[in-house]
Amino acid sequence: MALSFMEGNEALARGAIAAGCNFFAGYPITPATTIFNNMLKMLPPKNGICIQGEDEIASMGYCIGASMAGKKALTATSGPGISLYSEQISFAIGSEIPLVIADVQRLGPSTGSATRGADSDIQFLRWGNTGGVPVIVLVPTNAMDCYVLAVHAFNYAEEFRCPVFIASNKEIGMNKESFDMDSITLPPIVDRTLYTGNSYLPFKAEDDKAPAFLPIGGKTLVRQTSSTHGPNGYITIDPDTIEKNQERLRDKIHKACNRITLFEEDIKENSDTLIISYGVTSRAVTDAVKILGNRGKSVSTLTLKTLWPVPEELLKQKAKTFKNIVVIEMNLGQYVNEIQRVLTDKKVKFYGQMNGTLISPAKIMEVIENE
Repeated sequence: MALSFMEGNEALARGAIAAGCNFFAGYPITPATTIFNNMLKMLPPKNGICIQGEDEIASMGYCIGASMAGKKALTATSGPGISLYSEQISFAIGSEIPLVIADVQRLGPSTGSATRGADSDIQFLRWGNTGGVPVIVLVPTNAMDCYVLAVHAFNYAEEFRCPVFIASNKEIGMNKESFDMDSITLPPIVDRTLYTGNSYLPFKAEDDKAPAFLPIGGKTLVRQTSSTHGPNGYITIDPDTIEKNQERLRDKIHKACNRITLFEEDIKENSDTLIISYGVTSRAVTDAVKILGNRGKSVSTLTLKTLWPVPEELLKQKAKTFKNIVVIEMNLGQYVNEIQRVLTDKKVKFYGQMNGTLISPAKIMEVIENE
């Protein structure tokens, strides 16, 4: 056993390196800056590139350009930076540019509290792009998750040619903890599929797949546009071509939903209550459930590590036998409505908190005991 002691931001940076990340651009912002700091130390010795942009918009543009040239790109920010990224997130989605965006969330809205955590951006990560095209959002609960999910994030970005978010949190990102890196089995590394034919069409793909990739600046001409386009990369207003491409952008992610779904569960026999949570709050849920178990009350848990696309089949399957469903979030209810939408036959109880403090095990026990 080789215990490592590090904050979640360092673990995320190390996971990115393990996934093959070779480009980072960002702008300092609490509580995400130490991802930038760690990439600045780790990338140059591996012949990677680390750049501080003049602002968040420029940093996102650097990452998009680097990815279009074939790099595995990472950026990191918090809520105010995500707001500035929004236009270019839409560009990356529409032009199928793979990259990973680490959002170390803090208390919002707006500037909010830079040194206080909250899961403030969960809905914005999904819907903060024009067109409403699906995205992938992964959520760690601890430093080890930051390490592992960074690899998954890059794999998904490469396979589906899309932005992938890691929705961390100030409390995870900036607190140090121990975990055994040697005991972790990482998923096999995925690289984007390269085109090998003779007549390249940059957006030609099967109905539910991402197109094969060639970098800009190579021997083959590669067209890119942020406008509605056909398989050849030229702008189009043809309704059939537009519809087919929009459906493919949706289906390439939705049809892989079950495979993208990451989670942990602790399902107990003779339990009538299931707590659904995510992020740092899941750690308080685990402690609360342990104490309740010692008191003779059996409670089960489902910890979501993929929030978008919504893991509908998982939710239906795991909630099927439970009388009581309780959702705990470190916000005012940004994800509970998705769970209620899926579990239409269940009464879902919610507790949320957004005051700059963590939800305590005592509060969670109070919610459960008042069922």
